[in-house]
Amino acid sequence: MEELSVPEPPAAVLGILGGMVLAEETRSRRKNPLVTALLVVPVVPLAGLAALRLIGFDGSWYTLIALALTPYAVVAGLLAGGLALACRRWWTGGVALVLSIALAVLVVPRLSASEQREVHGKTLRVLSSNLLYGQADPKAVVDLVREQRIDVLNLVEMTPRVVDGLTAAGLFQLLPYRVLHPAPGAFGSGIVSRFPLKEVNLTGDSAAKQPGAQADLGDGVVAEIVAVHPISPDVDTPQWEREMKDLSRAAGEHGLRILAGDFNATLDHAAFRTVLSRGYNDAAEEHGSALTPTWPSSLPVVTIDHVVVDNRAAVLDYRVFDVPGSDHRAVFAEVRLP
Repeated sequence: MEELSVPEPPAAVLGILGGMVLAEETRSRRKNPLVTALLVVPVVPLAGLAALRLIGFDGSWYTLIALALTPYAVVAGLLAGGLALACRRWWTGGVALVLSIALAVLVVPRLSASEQREVHGKTLRVLSSNLLYGQADPKAVVDLVREQRIDVLNLVEMTPRVVDGLTAAGLFQLLPYRVLHPAPGAFGSGIVSRFPLKEVNLTGDSAAKQPGAQADLGDGVVAEIVAVHPISPDVDTPQWEREMKDLSRAAGEHGLRILAGDFNATLDHAAFRTVLSRGYNDAAEEHGSALTPTWPSSLPVVTIDHVVVDNRAAVLDYRVFDVPGSDHRAVFAEVRLP
């Protein structure tokens, strides 16, 4: 039986069909410009933040806020990049992921503890607390001092009224030596110690008093203490920068120094990193706890309270504590001196 042959369609017909298939595939691959725009929107501020962080420029109050949120930007960037790739926006997704990874390289090491120097000197247990215009509960502060066996206590936003409350709660029976400069609102500060104190000027002029003192630990060992509280940058950013610069005196130019208080700065601010670069370590970073937020205490978001220690010393412990009545968590570090 003779096989029937099916005639091939003319070339013109094949060309039309092929064109229709190609056109359909093109339409299926066409990207919705609105979706693209929505995916690009979060990448633009991410790029700006990464640029500021990588070049080390704090800028204005608004960029300072953005820089303080760098750890959250890492997570947001990874999510935005993943979503863009899922939507086949390859360039947008790739850029977001690269920026996020660059920031993550700076942030992730804060989760791991650093190896400490082997030193055999005296141990100092330091606590710093922002008292929120003197509204913090004095008894809670004194209880912390007693429970944590604190040697040196730095207090900022210390008012005359809260000093009376701390006195009544028995603070000066536990820590009898003091350098106090109470003042209304956010401008008072003080240092209270188990060891004798000699007040010395260790900072420049500042809107809030930032007292300094030499603590005589015995056996000829002296530790320099500064109660840190530069003006908030939302009030005066240039003044905040100047006051931060006054803290950045090289550690080798003076005795063993501990700076503790409310720096109004995080590790992602260039001004704070400049302080550290002059011979200091952030106790939280050394302990692997630098992503533990300290403010605001009701819903902690950023880490602006620090204990900063001379890098010749070792950080043995670091913790944060809630203080009723304050919007800051208190920060604690146990430091061993060389």
